[in-house]
This record gives sequence, structure tokens and C-alpha cells, in this order.
Amino acid sequence: MDNSEIAVQYFKEGFNCSQSVFAAFSEKSGIDKDLALRIAAGFGGGIARMQQTCGAVTGAVMAIGYVKGHTQPDAVEQKEKVYELTREFVDRFIQRHKTIKCSELLGCSLETEDGRNQAKELNLFETICSHCVRDAVEILDEMNLSDK
Repeated sequence: MDNSEIAVQYFKEGFNCSQSVFAAFSEKSGIDKDLALRIAAGFGGGIARMQQTCGAVTGAVMAIGYVKGHTQPDAVEQKEKVYELTREFVDRFIQRHKTIKCSELLGCSLETEDGRNQAKELNLFETICSHCVRDAVEILDEMNLSDK
């Protein structure tokens, strides 16, 4: 199973979109899977179902930060590199999905039980969210972060 298939499997098991992306990425990057799942837990549904930035995107941004992030406040080059890679990721995601905003991707509200039920009835988690999860990991793999 490749990384994108692992991420979709996590999503189908019930982890949120951000957890699924970050945990799938974590396995090949040496991050403890349980730690990755806990870190990403609040980012699903566009951050706590507020439908802002897609959780698959936030999971990918966390992965970029893990690989290329800085730990010193004056590490200007590393900071700029993370921003550059994040913009590259977002541009690629937008090419595939036209937006990174969860509400625009789904077209219905996840903030209410009625909205979540509508999303389930319309099979949006399978037809949209799982594709966003898969694509986020595919884009990360295509970017080959360890080589940049």
C-alpha cells in the first residue's frame, strides 16, 4: 500500500482528514503515529468543523513543517523554505480542487448535525474528502521533501 492509500484507509477507519494525512506521512518520516494522530486531531473539518482550511491541507502543512521546519528563531532561510514549500503544496492542491477551503469543497455545513447528515447522505466524505486526503499525500510524495 502506498502512502496515499494508507491515508485513505485511516480516513475510512474514522480518523479525520488532517489526522489521516499527517499520520500516513508520519510513518515514513519517523514521527510516532499516535503522536501524529493526537497533534492533528483538532484540524479535521477545516479546523474543528468550522470549515476553514481543509484538514487534508493542514495535515500536509504539518508534514512540511516537520521535515523542513526551523527550531531556532533566527533561522530565516529555513523559515522561508517552509513557506515556499507550503505555497507550492497549496498551489498544487488548488490546481486539483480549485480551493483549500473546506466549505467550498463540500458545499454544505459541517457545523450542524443536519449539515453533517446531509454530507453523509450525499456521500461527500467519500466523493470529496477521501479524494482530498489522497491528493494531499500524493502531492507531498511528488514534492519529495527530503530532496529539497
